[in-house]
Amino acid sequence: MHTDTIIFSIFLIFCGAALLATLALYTRQSLLVVYMLLGMLLGPWGVAWINDSQVINQTGEIGIIFLLFLLGLNLHPQNLLHMFKRVSWVALVSSLIFAAIGYGIGILFGYTQAESLVVGAAMMFSSTIIGLKLLPTTILHHQHTGEVMISVLLMQDLIAILVLLGLHIASVGNLTALQIGKLIFAFPVLLLVAYLMEKFVLVKLFTKFDRVQEYIFLLSIGWCLGMAELSSFMGLSAEIGAFLGGVAVAASPIALYISESLKPLRDFFLVLFFFTIGAGFNLQYLPAVIIPAAILAILMLAIKPVVFKMLLAKSKESTKVAWEVGVRLAQVSEFSLLIAYLAASTQVINESTNYLIQATTILTFIASSYIVVLKYPTPLAFSDKMRRD
Repeated sequence: MHTDTIIFSIFLIFCGAALLATLALYTRQSLLVVYMLLGMLLGPWGVAWINDSQVINQTGEIGIIFLLFLLGLNLHPQNLLHMFKRVSWVALVSSLIFAAIGYGIGILFGYTQAESLVVGAAMMFSSTIIGLKLLPTTILHHQHTGEVMISVLLMQDLIAILVLLGLHIASVGNLTALQIGKLIFAFPVLLLVAYLMEKFVLVKLFTKFDRVQEYIFLLSIGWCLGMAELSSFMGLSAEIGAFLGGVAVAASPIALYISESLKPLRDFFLVLFFFTIGAGFNLQYLPAVIIPAAILAILMLAIKPVVFKMLLAKSKESTKVAWEVGVRLAQVSEFSLLIAYLAASTQVINESTNYLIQATTILTFIASSYIVVLKYPTPLAFSDKMRRD
C-alpha cells in the first residue's frame, strides 16, 4: 500500500472524519471541531500517518475561496456598498482594540516588543470560515446579518493585507515602486474588472446557455477561481477576488442556482482546510503556551462580542443584530495563522510566539463554534428547531 500518496491521505481524512462525525452527531458535538482534532491525531505531530500536509493545505484553501464566492452570491452589490460604508469604521476601531489586548498579553508574559506586536496584529481579525460557515443564508434576517458580517470581515481583510505588507517590509527592508503601486490600485481595478466582465460577458453567457447546467457549473467555477487568481496576482488575497466575483453575479437571476450547485464542492475543500489547521499544530509546544493562549482566547471570546455590539449599535444596527454579529465574530481568524507563519518564516518572531498564536486561534475556533451552534440557528445545529441551511 502506498501510504505517501494524495489518494491515501484523502482516504484517511474523509474516512476518519466520517467516523468521528458520526460520534460527534450522536453526542451533539461541533463537526468543525472534529475536523481539527482529526488533524491533530493523524498529522505529523500525532500518529504521523499524514506527514506532508502541504498539498492538503493548498487544497483546503480552495474551500475558503468557494465559501467567499458563495457568500458574495447572496449579497446584492448595492446592499453591500451601503453596509460597507456604515461598518468600515467599526472594523478599524475594533481591530485596534483587539490588537492592544493582544499586545498587552504578550508584554505581560515576557515576549519582546516585536513579538507582542505580531500577537496583537493576529488578534485583530475574526474568522471568515467560522463566521460564515455557521451563518444560515436562507433566512432573510440572516442575509442582513451576513451583510453586516461580511462588510466587517472584508475591511479586516484589507487591514490584514496591510499587516502582511508590514511584515514583508520588516523582513525585506523595502519594496519596489511597482509593488507599492500594484497594492494601491489593485482593489479598484479588481472592482472594475468584475463589473465589466459581469456586464458585458457573464450575463450574456448565462442568458444564452442557461439550460445547460454543466456549462453554468463550469463557467461559475472558472469565474470564481479566475477572480481569485487575478486578485492574488495583484497583491490582494485570493479570497477577496473570489468574494468580489460572487458579488458581481449576485444580481443575476441564476445566482441562486449557482450557489446551490457549488455547496458540495465547498464543503469537500473546507474539511481539508480544518484538518490542516489541526495537523499543523506541534503538540510539543503546548505546555509552554497553553496558559497565555487560554487567557488570550478567553479575553477574545469575552471582549469581542461586547466591542462589536457597542460599535455596531452606534452604527444604528439593532441591539439584537449587533450582539449576534459580535458573538458570531468572537473568534480569532485564519488570517492569524498566516500572520504567524509569515512572521516566523522571516524570523520576526520565534517558534514559541508562533505556536501561541496558533493555540489561541484553535481554542477560539473550538469554543466559538460551540457557543454559536448552541445559541443561534446554524447549518450544524444540534436540534432540528435550530438547524438552518
